[in-house]
Amino acid sequence: MASVAAIDETETFRAEARDWLAANFPASLKGTDNAMSAIDGPSEETADQRAWREAIGEKGWGVPIWPRQYGGGGLSRAEARVLQEEMARIGAYNPIGGMGVMMFGPTLLEYGTEAQKQEHIPAIAKGEVRWCQGYSEPGAGSDLAALQTFAEDKGDHYLVNGQKTWTSGGQWADKCFALVRTDKSKKHEGISFLLIDMDAPGVEVKPIRLISGSSPFCETFFTNVKVPKENLVGREGEGWTIGKRLLQHERSSLSGGGGSAGRLLAGKPVSELAKEYRGTDGEGRLADTDLRSRIVRHEMDQRAFMMTLRRAALEAKTNQGPSAATSIMKNVGARITQDKAELGIEIMGMNGLGWEGEGFSEAELNQTRTWLWGKAVSIYGGSSEIQNNVIAKRILGMLDHQ
Repeated sequence: MASVAAIDETETFRAEARDWLAANFPASLKGTDNAMSAIDGPSEETADQRAWREAIGEKGWGVPIWPRQYGGGGLSRAEARVLQEEMARIGAYNPIGGMGVMMFGPTLLEYGTEAQKQEHIPAIAKGEVRWCQGYSEPGAGSDLAALQTFAEDKGDHYLVNGQKTWTSGGQWADKCFALVRTDKSKKHEGISFLLIDMDAPGVEVKPIRLISGSSPFCETFFTNVKVPKENLVGREGEGWTIGKRLLQHERSSLSGGGGSAGRLLAGKPVSELAKEYRGTDGEGRLADTDLRSRIVRHEMDQRAFMMTLRRAALEAKTNQGPSAATSIMKNVGARITQDKAELGIEIMGMNGLGWEGEGFSEAELNQTRTWLWGKAVSIYGGSSEIQNNVIAKRILGMLDHQ
């Protein structure tokens, strides 16, 4: 059990957090979303949004458990939970996010040099720099280790040539963390982890329009791009190890609500949607018993999933970060997210199939796009099939048999 002293310290911090939030969170932003995390790209910040981002960035509470010396909050996990509770209480959102927070920052804290941490982490902690991920290629998707983007050693720099695809937010990013090949004679051991400026000469991005109508992904082309040697994270040939670690952080964020799947699950419950579109009987129940049963199963699954995520966070006693178990959470979260979208479309009927024109509300049009866009949830961050391989090998201990 927690000691009385620990409880007192937690409540003291709660009072501090409550006072600071009251003084710094603009009331106009209550209940709104992060302008930095829109699916179709970042929207223009209002004066209040900018003030809120700068205030929490300066405090370090956008990345509460990151070390203070790099611009983080330096809070304990218990304090970070209290901060999250207090923000939820007043309808405040965390304006510091993106791939720098979800994936790259935690990875650099583990593998980066002191100079790299000092250069990159503070800017991420303040929400001043956008990062994108250069992993997948046209010929290296599920078999990522087959990547061919080549970084040629030119003495004091690398010369990078190749192509990446599905670069999320590439058209808005300032920098890219990428897996590149530095040795063509080895597969996994020939891969390195490199940081590339997106405004460097020779970098070109072409947005990819998805079935949902949005263009959050890009093709990214590198043509004779000069990258300084100090932008190598870890040693040459260590990229596969670092890259896999980063994917664990990504899957942890995607399953835990920090990513787009979490934002979809956070929408209106399907039970409320069903009452709105299908109506209820004299006892307040849906007349369609089959639909009612499926909604109950979905909301039970969602509640159990969110409680499991919370328990995993509460039980974390070290700073070792996510494990291979994130693959389980990623798969379950993807299934529940897609189930919710499918149920929403079924409940709305024809109203849930609109694309444009009169006769549909904005919420109904968004439901159609969300349903289509959500098909990718079981693909990005590593497809469900890849996650099953990770679960089989790294959790269940099953090995390949020749």
